[in-house]
Amino acid sequence: WLNRRHAGLSLVALGAAMNGIAIVVNGGYMPVYLPALELAGLPLSALDPTFHTALPVGLGLDFLLGAGPLADIVPLPIPFLTNVNSLGDVVISIGLGWFVLARLLRGDPAALPQGIALWSGRAQERSSVTMDQPMLLGSPATPSPGSQANASAAAAEPGTGIRAHAYVRLARDPRFTAFWLGQTISLFGDRLHQVALGVLVLAATNSALATGLVFMAATLPNLLLGPVAGTFVDRWDHKRVMVISDLLRAGLVLLVPAAASTNIVLIYPLVFAITAVSLFFRPAKTAVVPRLVRQEDLLAANSATWTGETMADILGYPLAGLFVALLGSQLALAFWVDAASYVISAILIGSIFIPALTREAQQRMSGALRTFLGELRDGWHMLRGQPVLFQNTMVSTFAQLSVGATIALTVVYARDALDGRFLTYPHSFAAIETAIGLGNLAGGLAVGIIGARLGKGRMVVAGFFVMGISTIVMGLTGNILVAMAAAAVSGIANLVYVIPSQTLFAIHTPIGYMGRVVAFRSTLVFGAMTGAMAASGVLAEFIPVGLVIAGAGLVTVLAAIVGWLLPAVRDA
Repeated sequence: WLNRRHAGLSLVALGAAMNGIAIVVNGGYMPVYLPALELAGLPLSALDPTFHTALPVGLGLDFLLGAGPLADIVPLPIPFLTNVNSLGDVVISIGLGWFVLARLLRGDPAALPQGIALWSGRAQERSSVTMDQPMLLGSPATPSPGSQANASAAAAEPGTGIRAHAYVRLARDPRFTAFWLGQTISLFGDRLHQVALGVLVLAATNSALATGLVFMAATLPNLLLGPVAGTFVDRWDHKRVMVISDLLRAGLVLLVPAAASTNIVLIYPLVFAITAVSLFFRPAKTAVVPRLVRQEDLLAANSATWTGETMADILGYPLAGLFVALLGSQLALAFWVDAASYVISAILIGSIFIPALTREAQQRMSGALRTFLGELRDGWHMLRGQPVLFQNTMVSTFAQLSVGATIALTVVYARDALDGRFLTYPHSFAAIETAIGLGNLAGGLAVGIIGARLGKGRMVVAGFFVMGISTIVMGLTGNILVAMAAAAVSGIANLVYVIPSQTLFAIHTPIGYMGRVVAFRSTLVFGAMTGAMAASGVLAEFIPVGLVIAGAGLVTVLAAIVGWLLPAVRDA
């Protein structure tokens, strides 16, 4: 901990503390979860009676009081590496690996502490955040003010070649490293939570409607609270918002297994609350990044953040599927691991220095609400007056109904529609989610390489059309390989229409109206997706789930055709 100014070592200290807590709680012995020992293929004799103690097999209160989430619970059934690890072991390994990498890439050892010291100067205190800082479909459209001090530091920092690259500077920056690793770990926990949640509700209810509604409950806060949350967060301390949000989410996720064992209906308000808290975390996270890194490193930092999310999709879903399958009926452990990932994120964020901002005006909550309502009204008038943006929004609202249907029904589809010849449920569920993540990655890269040569409106229409066709194919097939291919194509098509739509909004929206226009668009699109989740769940009670998904894909194809017939959409 005393060496936390070196990248990665704050994570090592945290992992060591996690293991230490588990040992202290158990009177000097490291607790081991026996089912994990069995899943790793190790005999009971592998336990050292002078160091290990066995945890209760059931995941009840005794397990939790015995620091079960911090115990050796992660089986590693790999030849020559067979073991059972704790989350602390995983965190220590990541931190040590990052520390070694950062030291290998280091330039002047004194440069980094000096860079950190610059953030305590008076220059940063003059920065301010206004309510007009635009957001472009969930991403900041312009860098935040207040990065000049770091720009000067970057110009003075020695080093050439690879050591001068922005990614290398970020890897050596202990504050950004702690922030990025904490977020990435919690994103992996989210993937585990998502897979476990779908499996848990489907197993408890055996109902496509009940399963669809739980994902609808997780999406509903985006419709009801998204724009409001961002307005309020701009009036609060961002670091405090993130830490409190992480701790609240950890507590809520811990309650999910207990709620499921009491009454499955109790899961729905919990899932709603978890997403609602996340809506306060996200804008705070976006606002913090420009104050953690130098101005010229901001693009690389945003790219690294996107890469972490993509890694969580590509690697997190298959690992989550494997872990959930190994857990069997002991699904509570998956939620406890996710809760632990939020605590890790909260501690890492709390440990780094983030310069405070002096805001130009502090408004009361009632003032924020009035501001929001006024912005929403202005956003409607601006959106309605721009045919390119308004017609794009209307087509998107209907085209993305298939997104809501697939989110709600993929877990049911994986269990009931796929034949299981190559992958069995729930591995098949995780595999489809992984394929979508791979498609998103490929689509983003493809649009970046060739997108400038193509018309934006035609890309939007083509993206919707291809996504609709691939969704129809996925719904009609029972072969997991075909379903994964269709899901990957759908992921590619998703970025083919998202990125040009973002660009169109950046071009046609006055900078001072960006947040308001996007807020209204989000309300319409998320509202349609939420309705699609509920409707698809109802339909799947009476119609084979694959046909429901295929029908939603057909709606997307029809929306693409309408978009092609509208010049303001097609020729944008």
